[in-house]
Amino acid sequence: MTGQPLKRLVLRLLMLTVVMFAFGFALVPIYDVMCKAFGINGKTGGQYEGSQVSDPTRSVRVQFMSTNAGDMVWDFYSTADQIEVNPGAVNQMIFIAHNPTDRPMSAQAIPSITPAEAAAYFHKTECFCFTQQVLQPGERIEMPVRFIVDRDLPASVKHLTLAYTLFDITARHPPVAHNAAQDVQGAR
Repeated sequence: MTGQPLKRLVLRLLMLTVVMFAFGFALVPIYDVMCKAFGINGKTGGQYEGSQVSDPTRSVRVQFMSTNAGDMVWDFYSTADQIEVNPGAVNQMIFIAHNPTDRPMSAQAIPSITPAEAAAYFHKTECFCFTQQVLQPGERIEMPVRFIVDRDLPASVKHLTLAYTLFDITARHPPVAHNAAQDVQGAR
């Protein structure tokens, strides 16, 4: 290979590299468009900083779902399947997590809201999903989520679902085993 064929091959490989790099950047917006088009994986509106007055004339049903990712063995569920809320009011739901294993584990909950158009109007003021959860062997905890459904939620949305998927992140973020003897020594 000399001259022209080699130059053509190098140019094609360079173009392929540029196209692959551009496609990598385009994946995030493409993913967001596809999720919005199919109404899946709605991201919540995030933490809410403002204050609102509750609208007692309107009611929205919020359903709660909790699932474990494939390798997660914890028991994970909400204390109620659904509640009726008034837009603008601060609400709370408690989720229970239990580590039935004989080893400490770390977990991270990832939230999702459906329908997708409601996601921007759902604001968490406190959530266990903001931080990693570490449970010792046999430990059971209550994890609150406090939220506001924005008064600007379109009137056509009368029901929304807050779903959490719990992931085992122990391999990436190993927890420190709890030891009562260490607590006593640390207090001295």
